This record gives sequence, structure tokens and C-alpha cells, in this order.
Amino acid sequence: MARHWSKVLAAGVLGLAAAHVAQAQSNPVKDGVNAWGKGDYKAAVADWQGPAAKGDADAQFNLGQAYRLGRGVSADPAKAEDWYRRAAEQGHFQAEDNYGRMLFQRGQRAQAVPWLEKSVSRGDPRGELILGTMLFNGDGGLAKDWPRAYALMVRASNSGLPQASETLADMDKYIPEAQRKQGLALARQYQADARRAQLPPDVTAGSTIRTTPVPPSRVAESTPGASYAAPARTTPPAPAPAPASHPAPSVAAQPGGAWRIQLGAFSTEARARTLWQRLGPKVASLRGRQPRFVHAGAVIRLQADGFASSAAAQSACADVKRAGNACLPVAP
Repeated sequence: MARHWSKVLAAGVLGLAAAHVAQAQSNPVKDGVNAWGKGDYKAAVADWQGPAAKGDADAQFNLGQAYRLGRGVSADPAKAEDWYRRAAEQGHFQAEDNYGRMLFQRGQRAQAVPWLEKSVSRGDPRGELILGTMLFNGDGGLAKDWPRAYALMVRASNSGLPQASETLADMDKYIPEAQRKQGLALARQYQADARRAQLPPDVTAGSTIRTTPVPPSRVAESTPGASYAAPARTTPPAPAPAPASHPAPSVAAQPGGAWRIQLGAFSTEARARTLWQRLGPKVASLRGRQPRFVHAGAVIRLQADGFASSAAAQSACADVKRAGNACLPVAP
């Protein structure tokens, strides 16, 4: 169900953290970030080693980045994970995100859960994607919890994460309507709580360091990732049929064929329309077509129709994916 894990895991928080202090004295952590930005990775690593050894969480996180990317030092995932762990244990948000994903990636999923929960509590979409899939499958020592799995996937999908939209569409096939409704209610509660919550300032625990984002570094898409199995498709109960009270809006059939493509699944039609407005003008295969907002229980699926064959739908999906969005052909 959840595919492309290497991209999901590698596309996490890949900025650096720069220390901010009131004194005008030299700051090795910030100096290292400046050196990194100029491409002098060895100098950056040299600047961070001292503060990291003394317990500076930003420097520890930055060394984790250097060892993960192999810049200024030889790539060493074990050392990267160790530095992330040290920073995460001090409450460094970005380190918590990366450490949890690395534990998951190398199969220590039960150990990853507490860190993923921290990421989810801050609304991190990739954490929501991973933890939501684990809750769906009952993985990593977790009991299956389909309403919460659905809630987390709705939130990740609504953030614009393509893999989450694709996974949400798969969940629709297996999770009964009553549990999907519970999940949507829970997702709305999470959103309300997030608006009310006053998140702690972006300061590393136990210090006056403030993290400062810098342009993210790119990770090669060939970075190895964890294989995450699709759910066992023989055991989940079949989903309840879509209620008659939510028919799909009447849309005039388009010439060309009965095959369709699906671009995502959303909790509101407004979000589906926003995606269409973004994709429609820039994807050649979508130009001149009208969107279909198909109600499937409590979820609205965004689709486009008028494709003559499976091959035509696959070709259109390829165009959509090149634009950075998930896409699934839908048979007549």
C-alpha cells in the first residue's frame, strides 16, 4: 500500500541548525552552517565537532546530516543515526524526525514508534504517513487501529504528500465506512487541537540555541529505503458500499473513452479543487478536461475521465507523476 519508502524517508528534514546566541562572540555552529552553505563541508564538520562533543544539540544534528549525506566525511549511516539520537534525546525536533525514520528504515519499527509519535504530535506529514500505515497493518508491536490510521493519513494527504493520497485511496478499499467516519472526526479533532496548541519555541532543550532553516540538501533518489509490505488483502473486512445519499456529482461524459485516472482522495471537495487548479494547467494530459469529484463514503476522490484505454490512462498518469503528484488508472 505505501510505496516509494526510500523517497519518503530520504525527503525528510534535511536542513541544518544554526546556533543563535546573544553574545557577539564567534559561534562555531553558525560558522559551520555558513561554511556548509559555501560548499566547504570539511570546514563545517570541523566547526561542529567540538560543540557536538560538548553536548550542543544543533551541532550533533548537523553532524548527523553530514554523515548521512557523506559531505565533509565519508557517508556512515550508523554515525549519522548516533548523532541524531544524541540530539533527539535533548528534544531537537528535526533530529527526532530523522532518528525515528532511520530506526523505521532499518527495521527497528517498535523502537521507532515513540519518535514517530513525537513527529506526529507536531503535525509532520511523513511521520503521519509512516505511523498511519503501521497502525493500519498492526506493525511494530502496535495493535491495528483503523480509525486513527485513517485520521493520520487524511492529515498527511491534506498536507499535499502524494504518497499519503495514494495510500488513503488504498485504505478506502478496506476500511469500513463507519471507521472511516470515525477517522475523519478524529482528523478534525487533531486539526482543532493543533490550532489551539501553543507549540514550544523552536529551541533545543537545555540551551538557548534556536534552530534556523537553511536551503535543504538533496539526497540521491537511489538512497536505500525500507520495503514496506502492502496489507494482507484477504483478512480485512470488505468496506461498506458508498451510501446512496452521497452520489457522485453529475458530470457530462467526455469524449475519448471510459477509463479514468485518480489524482488523490480528500476529506473536503475544496481541497480536491485546489489540487485540480494546481495540476490542470501544467499537465498536458489534463488540459481541456473537467474534474470529477467522486464521493466514496466520507472521502472525495479527485478523478479525470475520457481516456480510451488502459494505456492512455497509464500515459496520463505518467504525465501527472512527472509533475510530482500521485496518480492511479481507474478501469471502467
